[in-house]
Amino acid sequence: MIIGDVWDWFTTGSHWRGPDGVPTRVGEHLALSGISLGIALAVAVPVAVALGHVGRGGFLAVNVSNIGRAVPSLALLVFVAQVFHTIGSAPAIVALTALAVPPIVTNTYVGMRSVDADVVEAARGMGLSGWQMVRRVEVPLAIPLIMAGVRTAAVQVVATATLAALVASGGLGRYIVDGFGEQRYAEVYAGAVLVAVLALLTELAGGLLQRALSPASARRRAPLVPPGPPGPPGSAADTGRQTETVGAP
Repeated sequence: MIIGDVWDWFTTGSHWRGPDGVPTRVGEHLALSGISLGIALAVAVPVAVALGHVGRGGFLAVNVSNIGRAVPSLALLVFVAQVFHTIGSAPAIVALTALAVPPIVTNTYVGMRSVDADVVEAARGMGLSGWQMVRRVEVPLAIPLIMAGVRTAAVQVVATATLAALVASGGLGRYIVDGFGEQRYAEVYAGAVLVAVLALLTELAGGLLQRALSPASARRRAPLVPPGPPGPPGSAADTGRQTETVGAP
């Protein structure tokens, strides 16, 4: 029975040690996914934040980035490997980065454009520069949508990184590819279970991080102290109260 065979595979000590052990393969999988997601964040977030702030070019950026969704990850993986005549982690990182960019660009742009215009006007009226508005007002209010895009991208990357084994890269996909090649089907199922569990844990971690960084969470963590009456115009109390009102989510 396959369930018993998979259980035996997981309870065999040799599968948890050495270069082919589960901890090593999980580490390779996380490293591959983390590098790809990090590159996607470094490319997508600044571009989408800038376009969302100025309100121009977003339609083009979102649609260009969505090309990554239209191209199958396996096809892109093979294409990159053939173009650069290389196998290993490099083609996998390129393919996974292309997969991660679209949800990050889309959610970040939409989050920036969804910031209440009255809040932006109030911040501009208080003399905040463009960069100050982005850093202190727009990005904090857009964080829930930005993190939703990052969360979606992270789960997709972790799940799809399994294909990296097809171009001789490491990760949990090695159990599936090698298991099929040598007809060790318990290993195939074990690899699939490990990938599924890792994707679920990524989803859970992303949800917790999104909740922790959202403005609503920040308000819940704030001490429940009622605000005092405003001071005279121009005083420290009045200035602090205005700044808190504008920067508050």
